[in-house]
Amino acid sequence: MDATSSVERLRGLIRDVQDFPKPGIVFRDFTPLLADPSALALAVELMANPFRGKRIDLVIGAESRGFIFGIAIAQALAAGFVPIRKPGKLPRSVHGVDYELEYGSDRLEIHSDALDGHKRVLVVDDLLATGGTMKASCELVGRADAEIVGIAVLIELGYLGGREKLAGCAPVHAVMQY
Repeated sequence: MDATSSVERLRGLIRDVQDFPKPGIVFRDFTPLLADPSALALAVELMANPFRGKRIDLVIGAESRGFIFGIAIAQALAAGFVPIRKPGKLPRSVHGVDYELEYGSDRLEIHSDALDGHKRVLVVDDLLATGGTMKASCELVGRADAEIVGIAVLIELGYLGGREKLAGCAPVHAVMQY
C-alpha cells in the first residue's frame, strides 16, 4: 500500500461530527480508527516514521488525546514518554502555561524536572487546529532547555492556521490535512 492509499484508508475511518463540542464546530472523530487494529498501527507508523533515526529521547503528549498516540510513538521510537497534564493532575512541582483553544481557554502543566537530562523531544497530539495546545506544549518544553526535534499529529485542520502559530517551534508533520 503506497502512502496516498494508506492515508486515504485512515481518512475513511474519521467521522465528522457536526456542532460538537459547540455549534459551528466540526469535530473530527478518530475513535473508529482506534478500534481498527491495523488502522491504529498504520497511524502510529505514519506519525513515527519521519522521526526514525533522529535520536528522540522523549515523546511528549498533551492530555488526553496526545497520550493515545504519544505512548505508542514513544514505543515505536524506543523513547520514553512524558505527559503534559491539565491543572492539579501532577503530584510534584510543575511548570504551567495558560493558553487559548478554538472554543475556550485552558492550562497545561508538566513536572518541572520531567525533561532533566533529555535533550531531544518529539511533541505529539491527535490534532492541530488553532495551535493553542501545541504552542503551550512547546512553551513548556522550551522552559526545560530541551530541543524540540519535531511535532507530529494525525490530523491538521489547515484552515485554522495552527501551523503558522508554531513557526519557529519545530517542523510539523501531519498525516492528514483538512
